[in-house]
This record gives sequence, structure tokens and C-alpha cells, in this order.
Amino acid sequence: MKMISYNTIRVENLDIFYREAGRKDKPTMLLLHGFPSASHMFRDLIPKLSDDFHLIAPDYPGFGQSEAPNRNDFSYTFKHLTEIIEQFIEKLAINQFYLYVFDYGAPIGFRIASEHPEKILGIVSQNGNIYQEGLGEKWASRKDFWENPTREKRDSYRTAFSAETIIGQYTFGTRKNTVSPDGYTLDIAYTATEEYAERQLDLIFDYQNNIKAYPEFQKYVREQAPKLLAVWGKNDPSFVPLGAEAFKKDNPNTEVALLDTGHFALETHAAVIAELIKEFF
Repeated sequence: MKMISYNTIRVENLDIFYREAGRKDKPTMLLLHGFPSASHMFRDLIPKLSDDFHLIAPDYPGFGQSEAPNRNDFSYTFKHLTEIIEQFIEKLAINQFYLYVFDYGAPIGFRIASEHPEKILGIVSQNGNIYQEGLGEKWASRKDFWENPTREKRDSYRTAFSAETIIGQYTFGTRKNTVSPDGYTLDIAYTATEEYAERQLDLIFDYQNNIKAYPEFQKYVREQAPKLLAVWGKNDPSFVPLGAEAFKKDNPNTEVALLDTGHFALETHAAVIAELIKEFF
């Protein structure tokens, strides 16, 4: 196991935090986190892969330890976050890499893969959805918000940042007493930072553009057929297992692993997921 380093780099005049581990002569794997988390969600996975991969896990602007610019100065959209991560990749001179995408990391990662297919060695999609059939029931109410946005509807999503909701995201669909409080406690602490709710509400509203981009992401998967491991917490109410199975209809180089856990599958199955990755790639 190699030591993890904790670093920052300037991208678009912002301090972007990232974790790095493993030898640089090993294949690079870029780990893209989800909501409401940051790169600390990979804290258990990174040590288990660091003998086999060079691992890099950034925090997006407005998340974790990265700089959180004011909304008046920075557009909180997934397209813009993707542009930041693309510049981050260029600054670190990463020419080719594996992608590990989870939740919010999926639209960011698949945008990068679609635009730069020559850079992608393979993909791990862990509850990283790009198919309509993978959307859980909650997305119907979000569709109403997107089509008929009002201040009242926007404010109703502030519950997404409550401690109760965040703990539920971590623990729903898991066996009792198997999820450490470390991850969700840190995520809850981040919700207290300045302007946190407003920038996250901007991203919730912008998520509609990720769904509109699903055909583009699927075209990439279909035409490039990357080696793809869809490993899913099958009890996730946000991105249901049909989203994992859907990869197989577009890509024969897909393997699906459904795990008996929830949305944050790494909280309970980091060792299992690490072994699946090493066996598959």
C-alpha cells in the first residue's frame, strides 16, 4: 500500500484539492465523486487499489476542500464542472486513464469520455447512471421542478442538505451498523459552508441537462465500447439497478455486479469493489 498525498493545484484561478496515491508508472485511475460528498468518499478504496493503479481523486469546485467561488463569479453547472476537471487533467499531464464515476461523477466523466475517447482506458460506473431506466421515482418530481421552476419548488430541495437526508443517503438499503458515521458526518459539516445550499440548488436545477445528454453518453458507450464495469448498490432508490443492466444493451464489453447495499456502496463494499476492479481490468 502506497502513501496518500493531499494536494492543491490552480485551475481557472481556483484552488482544486485532490488526493493522489500509487506509483506514476502504473495506469492512472481518475476517481470522480458524487453528491453531497467529495474525494473523501474514496478513502477506503484508494489504499486497496494503490499497488495496482496511480489514483487521483479531485474535489469539484464548491465541494469538499476545493475552493467555492461565489455564484456571481462562477457558473455552477455540470458542463462548467466538466471543463474544470478537463483542465485539471491537462495540468497534471494525464494522457490516458481509467475512469471511476459515481452519482454526479457520471455526467462529468461521460462528458469527458465522449469528448476525449482516446484518453479512456476503461470505466467503472458505480451507481453512475446514464439511462432513463436507471432513474428512481424521485426524478418525476424533479422533472416537474425543471419544467415549471418556481422559488417555492427550488426551496423545497433544501431538504436535500439536511442531516437526516444525508444520513439516509448513506444508510438506506444497508444492513444495520455497517456504515461508519465518518463520511456522512463530514458531508454534513460541509453543508454549513457559505452559500453551500445555493450552489447545490443551482446544480440540482442543472441536472436536467445531464439527462438531456444521456443519448450522447450512450452513443459514446455504443460506438467506443470501452471495457466497462457497472458495479451497483442494488438498493439505491436514486439510481436503480436497471441503470447498470442498461449498459449491456449498448456495450458487449460490460460486466455488471449488483451488490446488496445502497447508494454509497463504497461505505460497505470497498474491499469487494476493489477486487472486482482488479479482476476486470
